[in-house]
This record gives sequence, structure tokens and C-alpha cells, in this order.
Amino acid sequence: MTTFRQLVASERPLVLPGAHDAISARLIQRAGFKAYFIGGFPLVGARYGVPDIGLVALGEIGAGIRDTMAGSDLPVLVDADNGYGDVKTVVHAINFYERLGAQAVFFEDQVSPKRCGHIAGKQLLSSAQMEANIRAAAENRINRDTYIIARTDAREVYGLDEALRRGERYARAGADALFIEAPTSVEEMAVIGRTFDVPQLANMLEGGRTPLLRPAELEDLGFRIVIYGISALMHAVRAMQNVYDSLARGDIGFAGKGVGFEDYKSIVGFERWAEIEARYQPKEGERS
Repeated sequence: MTTFRQLVASERPLVLPGAHDAISARLIQRAGFKAYFIGGFPLVGARYGVPDIGLVALGEIGAGIRDTMAGSDLPVLVDADNGYGDVKTVVHAINFYERLGAQAVFFEDQVSPKRCGHIAGKQLLSSAQMEANIRAAAENRINRDTYIIARTDAREVYGLDEALRRGERYARAGADALFIEAPTSVEEMAVIGRTFDVPQLANMLEGGRTPLLRPAELEDLGFRIVIYGISALMHAVRAMQNVYDSLARGDIGFAGKGVGFEDYKSIVGFERWAEIEARYQPKEGERS
């Protein structure tokens, strides 16, 4: 299978839909995508029912990422937050995700407790600390092909110029790509897209601060990696709300409007397990 690094080089752009659990990861692969993304915002909301404001860390998030990755064998980009501490924990985090099978990670320059990049109230690490984190991750990754993306949230806290300055420093520290989070206009996105020599990531978050654009538009602006990280979760939550609200009123008009029972069985791989059972399980009279 083509690696994440190879896909960044070949795709125009590489589109990464977000998965928040194993079935969403399976659906992404069935839809024909070449890679996908697991972000902290959708994962902690779907798995733990909490907001992305630093309430859970590597243990809880890592368990969710492990279970999500079980639904797909596509290359995956994992949100490693700020590495959960200092240079030691950054190295521990990247090695942890590499052992799970992740081919790409991004680290951000927020101070703990960190929060979603489109929620106000962020505080940032020093540039020197984030450079050290990226250098430590780059020099201590298990697989030299593991793709490291450095994210900065400086746009909101200090302005675009500081975000660009930090991006330059993080690229020199060893980042394979940059993620300038939360630009607020197409004009700012165009500046970001033409500023750096390394690939750029655009985060298309419905309801966020950044204009929501199509992949082709983002490629024209200079972005090579595009994530649509929360869209599936937002639509899934709305669908569940509608079903539960209807049922609470005694209304079952939702029946028959979801995915069909046989289609669902196919999505979760029922046929494969039925074949294994039929081939290997002893028949009733053969069990003695």
C-alpha cells in the first residue's frame, strides 16, 4: 500500500476525512479515500462525551485511536496534541502511535491544558520549546518514513506574522509539513500557501474560523494536505438527535430511513465472519 509520505507527494491535494470510531474509519475506506485523519475533537466527543479542552490525554486518546484504526488499514494521520508534556513525552507519544501503525502525526504548540484550535483561550509554548519538541520527535521516530506535521496556533494568539515566523522555525527543526491553524480569510490562506517550501495542511472545520473550501480550491491556494475532520461526526450527531427526539415523542417515522440492515451487515464485515464460521466451526455432530 502507498505510504502517507508518498501520498502527500502524489495527490493534489491529499484529502483526509475524519474518523471518530472504527465504523467511520471503515466507511472512509469503502468510499475510496486513500488515507484518513483521527482528530482529538471528534474522538473525545464521540468516545467520552467531553469537549476538546484537555480533559483526556494519551492513555484515553490512544485507546480510542487504537480502536478506530482497527476499522481500516489505510494510512492515518493522528492528532498527537502537544505531546502531553516535554521532549520526553513527545518522543513517547510519537513512538506509541508508530507502534499502533500510524504513519503520520502532528504536534501543536499549545500549553496544557490545550483545546480545539477554533476555541478561544489558548496559550502557547515558547518557540524554542516547540522547536525542541519537533527536533526530538524527528530524531527519535522509530520509522524514518513517519511523517511529522508541526502545528501552530499562533494566528489567533499573536497574529499571522508570528504564525508564519513559527512555521519557518518548526520546518527548520525537522517538520515534514506545517499546519498554520485557524486563518480567518481566503487572503490569509493564500499567504500561508505561498510562504513555505514544505507542504501545508488546511483544516476545514465546519463552524470554525477558517473559510470552508473545496479541495481543488485549497490546492490552488498552495495546500497539499486537507482535512475535513469533524464533518461526519456533526452529521452523525444530528441524525442521532433526530431519531432520539422522535422516539421520545412516540414517533417512529424514522424507521426505514437509515442504512438498511443488510447494508449495515456488509459494512461491518458480516460476510467474512460468516464464511470463517462456516469453514472452520465443527458441525453439531462433529464436536465430540
